[in-house]
Amino acid sequence: MLRAARELLAMRHPLDAELAFSEMLGSWWGQRIPGVDVERLLGEGLVVHATASGNPAGLGVLAAVGALGTSAPQRHLAEQGMIALQERGLQTPEWASQLGAVTPLSAHVHGDRFGDTDDVVCVFGRGPADGSAPPAPEHAMVLVVDHNGGGLLRDAWVTSQVGELLDQCERRAARDTFLRFSEVGLSEARAILERALERTSQVVDEPGTGHGAGPAVHPVGLTAADLAGGSLAAHFALARSRIEALPRERGRSAATVWRRDQRAVLAARFLASDEATELSDSYAASRCADHIITHGCDVDAGRPLRVSPRKAESFLLHWLPGRVVLLPEEQEAMPHVLAAWVRWAAAESGELPEVAVGATLDAVWESTAAFARTYRDPARPLGLNEKAVRRLLPDGDFSSLARRIFAFPLLASDLVSWDVEEFDPATSRGRRALLRLDHYGEYEASTPHNGRHSSGQDHWYRPVAGTGPERARDLDRHERLAERLWNGRPAELWSAAQRMLDQGTDRAAVLTALSAELESAADEADLRRRLRSLP
Repeated sequence: MLRAARELLAMRHPLDAELAFSEMLGSWWGQRIPGVDVERLLGEGLVVHATASGNPAGLGVLAAVGALGTSAPQRHLAEQGMIALQERGLQTPEWASQLGAVTPLSAHVHGDRFGDTDDVVCVFGRGPADGSAPPAPEHAMVLVVDHNGGGLLRDAWVTSQVGELLDQCERRAARDTFLRFSEVGLSEARAILERALERTSQVVDEPGTGHGAGPAVHPVGLTAADLAGGSLAAHFALARSRIEALPRERGRSAATVWRRDQRAVLAARFLASDEATELSDSYAASRCADHIITHGCDVDAGRPLRVSPRKAESFLLHWLPGRVVLLPEEQEAMPHVLAAWVRWAAAESGELPEVAVGATLDAVWESTAAFARTYRDPARPLGLNEKAVRRLLPDGDFSSLARRIFAFPLLASDLVSWDVEEFDPATSRGRRALLRLDHYGEYEASTPHNGRHSSGQDHWYRPVAGTGPERARDLDRHERLAERLWNGRPAELWSAAQRMLDQGTDRAAVLTALSAELESAADEADLRRRLRSLP
């Protein structure tokens, strides 16, 4: 990389250098080695090696990482290296002082009335504003946000032909009324892009899940390889730098947050509508409507009323099969409920012409046969009955099934079926009863029972014997870990468990290793780092 950097020293324009170094930093983005933090190994390793080189090429690399580095520690380390080399008399390349030194001038959104994707066009000038006069437009960065895929960045590119790009978008929108092109505030553009950037990073860093304090990110119809394998990787470092250059407005959110009661009201309005009157099974229709609303709120940036052919296909063929356990009657009802929802939501929003609504309905019916082939009851191969599925998946999130069985395996059996409240994993009392029975074979019922597994004399469990402080501490430790596994926080916890299980480590040893990391971590960031480092 340092040899390649020597060729970049001859560059005259800072944008050329930014593009070249962004591509260099993106060469390992999304690469994973079990037990190794690749970003830290290569990113910070490059900085250390560049500092030790003591030559102009190393200084150029440090300047680029200081401006475009993908993490704050990486940028700070690069800045310290630059200071060290400058103190030794090395001259910074002419373009290095201008890396990342841009002024955002305007932001625009291009798309169509279906709203499946948004092309966010951000225009930048080089250098700070000179008094009252902003710098001239130098380049535009175009970032494509895919709402059907979960609000992720799908592509990014840069052009210096700013005027031509904006004129072309305006002319196309003027000719075709179904297209839209409008200017948005810089802070609004930052809110949209920052959310997409964060979600994309979570998917690529920890594929298929997500981490952090917010909701887990589940990409729809996309994989980490899809995102890291295209041009987005080459522009990702530059995109992050440009998004951070946009002004932030405190309290602004890119997605509408729907509370549980608001979702229930929306479902009730739909089920009471004329469009829903022909749905014969009201219970199945209600369950299906809940899933449609959940998809729109959680995947589509809080827009359950938005409908489109691509969204309908993505919902039926990608989101439902990988995320939701449907009963047979719900599987049969789903296309009919979705068609009714399309008609009702389109009328409620009033944003689509009749021909667009018809195209969306056509997409629903054309996807029905594929949905019947694609969707299979995911619990059936595991031998789970309906009651066990409901205990493990009260939220219907199939992606959490294996993780929750690992945390509380007894919930998958009939042994705890006689009293749902007694073994409710949502309460501390229920969790401790499950864990005491799982780890020690002990149980003390709050009330006597005569279930199918008890004859009154011969019990399949032992009465509680361990009640001392040490047993209480052990249960506390087990409960902290099991609660995190149940909720999937952080996502690295289950990823580390899967890696160890794949290597043949037994469940007890995996739980011990995870619990040790949980107890040793200083904070959430340290915990995620420790878990990523487990083999």
